[in-house]
Amino acid sequence: MSKLAAFGGTAAVPRDRRHVDWPLVEDEDRKAVLDALDGARLVSNSDGANPVSTLEERWARRFGHEHCVAVSTGTAALSLALAALGVGPGDEVIVPAMSFIATGLAPVHQMAVPVFADVDPVTFNIDPDDVERRITDRTRAIIPVHLHGAPADMDRITDVARRHGLAVVEDAAQAPGATHRGRPVGSIGEAGAFSLQATKNIPTCGEGGLLVTGDAGLAEAVRKGRQFGEVIEAGRDRDYISYGLGWNHKMNALQAAFTDAQLARFDAYEDMRQRNVAEFLGRLAQLPGLRVPTALPDTTHAWHILRFRFDPAAFGLDGVRPEALRSALRRLLRAEGVPMSQYQLMPLPDQKVFVDRVGFGSGYPWAVTDAPAPVKGEGYPVARAVIADSLTLQKRHLHPGSGELLRLYADAFEKVWAHRDMVATLAGARS
Repeated sequence: MSKLAAFGGTAAVPRDRRHVDWPLVEDEDRKAVLDALDGARLVSNSDGANPVSTLEERWARRFGHEHCVAVSTGTAALSLALAALGVGPGDEVIVPAMSFIATGLAPVHQMAVPVFADVDPVTFNIDPDDVERRITDRTRAIIPVHLHGAPADMDRITDVARRHGLAVVEDAAQAPGATHRGRPVGSIGEAGAFSLQATKNIPTCGEGGLLVTGDAGLAEAVRKGRQFGEVIEAGRDRDYISYGLGWNHKMNALQAAFTDAQLARFDAYEDMRQRNVAEFLGRLAQLPGLRVPTALPDTTHAWHILRFRFDPAAFGLDGVRPEALRSALRRLLRAEGVPMSQYQLMPLPDQKVFVDRVGFGSGYPWAVTDAPAPVKGEGYPVARAVIADSLTLQKRHLHPGSGELLRLYADAFEKVWAHRDMVATLAGARS
């Protein structure tokens, strides 16, 4: 049995194998950006076809969306969707207690109150039963998140929304290519928001986002909202009239051109990623006390982030706190060269911006509803349990050539599990 790297042994993953580039920047990406730079159509409101409108058309065609609007970020896409749906002061929007902060902030940007619902222990997505429990006469919308690339239970969410007359805006920031019962995520609710930030499965060279919808009127409202409330039409001179409240949430041509080039390679990358991740998770699923992420029946998981949960009892450590086992495994796996990390250190309701109601002016939007402030550390037991007992693997597995690296990662996991006595000692010392 080889000695653990944390105690002087040779690491399972050699240091010269640990660096992985993401995104992959190829010659076609560079050419696309230079062509856009030379093309004199550097903004989305230039007349005629431009890199932004080309990306919108190709994204919609590839993923089966009727309308696609490119914007500055995925967060902007969420906010613009809520604005276009008429969500505003005094309204409530139900969001998952476990997500990136943008999901909770988007309603606040519209002076609406985010209401948090607990999550499912397997998919980590919003729990439809808890959603229904939190609906009030102020509720206007639900934002399900396809967290880590796993589709939320859209059948049950849309059923709840239909019965209560609520809009559904999908946060698909981490899930391009994911499907639910054959339908692409983002197309199931009234609107869907994607992020193109550089860490995403389909990136841009910085920040970017996309809003997709099957509603032509909603798409037009978002187009107006992204540019100061103006109406921009091909062949029509810009009149500089704001017909409604708007922002400056445009995407530029260089970002669009880069993403368009990445989109052209997405299918080849995705095929390799699916094979690599399936092999990796298949090996890890054999280890006791380790729960690997799972693609539920009738769904396609995009595997943006891989989250692993650790069960002390199944590991053979009755009475040890999950946080202690997580901490011990993180130390040992990182020493072996596996960059395990925590992602989301707390549930969204514990974020200071929500606990202290740091919004607009004198506590708005919460002051409109007089809703009680969340109490830090209370409620949302599933989200808290997931955060307490899990670690994530990010970015490295997105590379289509990561198969051999993931096999080394699996070797490292198996090596650590072979030293369960040392894991028990470390975890016991921390409990």
